[in-house]
Amino acid sequence: MNKCKITVLKKTFDPELAEEYGVKGLTACPMLKEGQVFHADYSCPDGVCNEAWKAIYQYCFALAHGSG
Repeated sequence: MNKCKITVLKKTFDPELAEEYGVKGLTACPMLKEGQVFHADYSCPDGVCNEAWKAIYQYCFALAHGSG
């Protein structure tokens, strides 16, 4: 099984949307740093938050199993 490389390119935060739809005190993800690199197959790599993993795991799983 292959592993796919995950690179944190950019972190964004929209305070206007956070104020309207989020909870008080919401900020950009404190766990990830721009430039961080992770390698994954089907399981969440250490250091990746659950919300980020939920957003990308299906792509990592497909790439790890030979999808182009």
